[in-house]
Amino acid sequence: MGRFLNPDNSAFQTALNSEIYIDKTELIKYTNKVINTKQAFICNSRPRRFGKSITADMLTAFYSKGCSSKDMFGSLAIGKDKEFGEYLNKFDVIHFDVQWCIAPAKGADNIVSFIEKSVIDELKEEYPDILPDEICSLPDAMSKINMITGSRFIVIIDEWDVLIRDEANNSGIQKLYIEFLSGLFKGTEPTKYISLAYITGILPIKKLKTQSALNNFDEFTMITPRAFAPYIGFTEDEVFQLCGKYNRNYEDVKHWYDGYYLSDYHIYNPKAVVNVMLWGDFQSYWSQTGTYESIVPFINMNFDGLRTDILTMLSGDEVKVKTTSFQNDMVSFKNKDDVLTLLIHLGYLAYNQEKNTAYIPNEEIRREFIDVVEEDKWNEFEKFQRQSDDLLEATLDMDEVAVAENIEQIHMDYVSAIQYNNENSLSSVLAIAYLSSMKYYFKPIRELPTGRGFADFVYIPKKEYSMDYPVLVVELKWNKSADTAIQQIKQNKYPKSLLQYSGDILLVGINYNKKEKVHECIIEKYHKNRELPE
Repeated sequence: MGRFLNPDNSAFQTALNSEIYIDKTELIKYTNKVINTKQAFICNSRPRRFGKSITADMLTAFYSKGCSSKDMFGSLAIGKDKEFGEYLNKFDVIHFDVQWCIAPAKGADNIVSFIEKSVIDELKEEYPDILPDEICSLPDAMSKINMITGSRFIVIIDEWDVLIRDEANNSGIQKLYIEFLSGLFKGTEPTKYISLAYITGILPIKKLKTQSALNNFDEFTMITPRAFAPYIGFTEDEVFQLCGKYNRNYEDVKHWYDGYYLSDYHIYNPKAVVNVMLWGDFQSYWSQTGTYESIVPFINMNFDGLRTDILTMLSGDEVKVKTTSFQNDMVSFKNKDDVLTLLIHLGYLAYNQEKNTAYIPNEEIRREFIDVVEEDKWNEFEKFQRQSDDLLEATLDMDEVAVAENIEQIHMDYVSAIQYNNENSLSSVLAIAYLSSMKYYFKPIRELPTGRGFADFVYIPKKEYSMDYPVLVVELKWNKSADTAIQQIKQNKYPKSLLQYSGDILLVGINYNKKEKVHECIIEKYHKNRELPE
């Protein structure tokens, strides 16, 4: 049992000892399946506080020869697997946390040499008759051990990308580190001495031009989670059960911390969920990191139109994003898509795989964005907030002229890049214009345009505001009339589906007159005791 070679299972035991532990051991079914195959090289990237280290500790505890973990795992999900014991504590495991290594290495410059020397020293203790004193290459040491003994290794690296993030402008350190990883994992020889490689961090593997620096790795990310989707965070079912156990309102937890849709799963930030279960405080548990701070300048300079996209997402809408050009580092931003992709990997944005769009996942993250925007003094943001406040107030006051004028002004001042070509562009402007609604309303429910329809917005007030704020049903028309929009709401009987809400309902019809180049608005209050026309 060593520090890096064949650690014990105490780190994972600490997780099991915690008041809240969610069993993710079925992940081991996948790693067991790919051992000694071409798919045995895995990079699992996920945001901070999404259980990276716990997963690395779990795999170490399961595979390491340095401990006996049968009792530990026997009562967990993996213990029910018929092949449970096949690989249990059967491997030489090398496990190190790159972030932790910085301090004892006395700086990032010495990381690679520290890791190599530390692990080789432990290998020499374990295999004294095989490794000569002069050996100083970790891949060479592992290859020699395998050649003579047939022993194969499992390598687990936590925070693998810390040098890519924290030393973003130090190309020398990064080059040395990537070369070290390539020597350890790439080529024919590593397939002889490595049974499984599992590296985890925030970023996917750094690209060299268009290709991954470690192109033999299968990547599981916030954009392409694949089989790892239910293991990246807490699932909806897991959170629902926790809410029952701790007597928390599930809908409130969902509003605050849900929103990451990975494959077929709703995924929650584990750290936030644990905190709200233990303490009951609905607040942002997300702390700003150095990685996020580094992209704030791009937002402040409106890099490639990024500010408009941020406003769009703050309003509850989604924006298109192309994720393929991102170089998986902190400096190689060619366009706003690269910045948005980074924010997805950091967890500040979520990703819709079907529509290829980015969006703010929940209330926790929305508040973080608002804080950043306010702290970094977007000069025009305070003015925009006031205009959006005025628009919402005018809507609630049923001041149709003021609503039309405010939408027109917001379009001219902030989103003029969105040209009015059809109802889709009108809906994009409207989403931004009603940003202030997010203080009092949930994310708007949208019926996206189909072959016959237009984009509708339904704003439902948050529970604490439901008695003071009406439901807003907004219908948009392009070059027709606001009255036509109102009539469509009535004909489709939209309000009837909202009658379970105790407050009032306002019907808002908005049209853009192409010829006159003006917005038009009609607002009516829906009376619940009055039948809508057939």
